[in-house]
Amino acid sequence: MDLKQLEYFLRVAELGGFTRAARALGVAQPVLSRQVRQLEVELGQNLLERNGRGVTATQAGLLMMQHCRGILRQVERAHEDVDRIRGGAFGRVVLGVPPTPSRVLAVPIARQFRAVLPKASLSISEQLSHVLAQWLLAGQIDLALLYDPPPTPGITLSPLTSDPLYLIGTDRLRIPRRPLTLDTLPDYPLVIPTRPHTIRTLLETQMALIGCRPTIRLEVDGVPAILDLVADGVGYAVLSRTAVHTAAHPDAYRTQRIIKPNLSSHLYLATATNRTVTVAQRTTIDIIRTITRRGGKSHN
Repeated sequence: MDLKQLEYFLRVAELGGFTRAARALGVAQPVLSRQVRQLEVELGQNLLERNGRGVTATQAGLLMMQHCRGILRQVERAHEDVDRIRGGAFGRVVLGVPPTPSRVLAVPIARQFRAVLPKASLSISEQLSHVLAQWLLAGQIDLALLYDPPPTPGITLSPLTSDPLYLIGTDRLRIPRRPLTLDTLPDYPLVIPTRPHTIRTLLETQMALIGCRPTIRLEVDGVPAILDLVADGVGYAVLSRTAVHTAAHPDAYRTQRIIKPNLSSHLYLATATNRTVTVAQRTTIDIIRTITRRGGKSHN
């Protein structure tokens, strides 16, 4: 097994075909096929299922894809560590961000990164917090922003910001004029993410502590889809104001704070506990802290 085989297999699996992967890698398709087949022989497993439309990863292939991403990322880090001897910050930083803060933070982080780290590159991956935590442990990303993560061995957490949660409605879905207590929330049918979304987990946990549970009209993953359904009158939502402000038509919504207890989502910076932090990663962490303190605005 060598790194070239891992890289070739991963690209074929991600692109769903040898022809597309050969074109992207700039190698002949027979070479690509031979390398992937040698990897399968060495592992004693079929990693790809061939069909008329291309290939799909088998169960073993999906597992191998995770390992490949982590191994290849570790090799990149080794190069970055050696580059530090020459001075300056080189290499690539892979940052994982949940969808809502990504809309507010991605552009200012990228802008500041380019200004401060011209010799390095930044890759931002958008995904839900629980998935980002898995990627961080597997070495697929270097840093992550996570909402309300549970204590996890191998992950170091540092608080960044706190975002109060609101009941979201419209003129059609009337919102109370005063902050509502958590025990009255069952009166409002919700469009809510599926488990283990952090807001869903937080809401159910806090409501269980006072002996009630949310009234769920529809389960939908994805904040834009939830807000579209609220606008259509299907039900209410519980989200942060940041989520509303990043909607296509934020003026269409009405919000009211949830109190007793006050509900808030907490955003944390996460790093892998036993992994060396490069100069570029450390600088990126400083950029993230500065921008989150400014509420998502970079000063350039």
